[in-house]
Amino acid sequence: MFRRRNTSWIWILATVAIVAVAVLLTVGNYHYASLNPGGNDFLVHWMGTRSFITEGLSPYSDEVALRIQNMVYGRPAQAGEHELRVAYPLYSIVIFLPFALIKDFTMARAVWMTVLEIGLVALSFLSLRLTRWKPTPLVLLVLLLFSLFWYHGLRALILGNAVVLVSLLLVGALLSIRSGADELAGVLLAFSTIKPQVVVVLLAFVVFWAVARRRWKILIWLFGSLFLLSAASALLMPDWILQNLREVMRYPGYNPPGTPSAVFSIYMPGVGKQIGNGVSIFLIVVLLVEWYLSLRGDFRAFLWTACLTLVASQWIGIQTDPGNFIVLYPALILVLAMWDERWHRSASLLIIAMLVVVFVGIWLVFLHTLERAYQPIQSPLLFFPLPLFLLIGLYGVRWWAVRPQKSWMASLDSR
Repeated sequence: MFRRRNTSWIWILATVAIVAVAVLLTVGNYHYASLNPGGNDFLVHWMGTRSFITEGLSPYSDEVALRIQNMVYGRPAQAGEHELRVAYPLYSIVIFLPFALIKDFTMARAVWMTVLEIGLVALSFLSLRLTRWKPTPLVLLVLLLFSLFWYHGLRALILGNAVVLVSLLLVGALLSIRSGADELAGVLLAFSTIKPQVVVVLLAFVVFWAVARRRWKILIWLFGSLFLLSAASALLMPDWILQNLREVMRYPGYNPPGTPSAVFSIYMPGVGKQIGNGVSIFLIVVLLVEWYLSLRGDFRAFLWTACLTLVASQWIGIQTDPGNFIVLYPALILVLAMWDERWHRSASLLIIAMLVVVFVGIWLVFLHTLERAYQPIQSPLLFFPLPLFLLIGLYGVRWWAVRPQKSWMASLDSR
């Protein structure tokens, strides 16, 4: 009885501490948001969701887009400016609804930033759990600081990019697949499609793998959840799919270059498009080969291939943005975990040094290439450093990453 009471008090104190930290973070975030207008990624979906639930306006309508543009520019967007239009599926309002109920945007943004900050820390811990890596306390501290302040994490936080939550959903799904909780994995993967361009290639791999391994529950719950989300959205707005597709089609037209061919064309107008297309075709072939080879291995091979898929999918011709690269964080953790497994504790110095190099290197590229406009505009060059580093890193640890080990055989993928 005494032990139960102690446990209850521990949980109560932990809950109070978490709430206190969240409140303090929100206060600090509100102060920051008051002094630094921005959070445009969040603003788009806050306004779209709020207009929909309070006035019945389609989040894809020109009227909602004009409201968003007036909040950012003080006027309608001009030619060549980002049009700030909603391009997520309608069921994404499930994610944004609690924040859209907050009338004051600055407060809503502050609370959203708190959620993303907690999400970035949670992403680190879940990625460590996914790779079964137990770093030294020093390395763990460096990883947590890195996750919050490296370029791709801090940019997602400041802009309010929901990709942080998408990354959590993906890692949660991979953990569920490892533990045999296929129903949960399917649901998490379905909700991750609020940013479909980020997850579509990984979903294709998971579907391929699940069919080959006869993990039918993953497929049933994935497609069943997607059907329910889409059907429920259709009850609210019958033609939402057509409206959303219209926005998806126009999305590349007002966004920065987001494919290898588009980026290469900026610096090499004569042959850039062909080089970019060549890179994309090569990576598609590599992925198809690795997907097939992954069927011969256990969960280690599946996880390595899933991380490779996330990284390579940024360069296969689907419109994306370096602001979404936080989704590659689990791949970075996998590479570092394999270094630790290979060289044990002596790898700690190498891991910390590499985190410093990645941290400083990407920030230097950003600071030396940014353009000043209504907000700092990142250079298309940021499309390359992290995916290139991770592609090299993943193949550098491939032999250790895909070989079966007893510590990983708890996975149930052999069922």
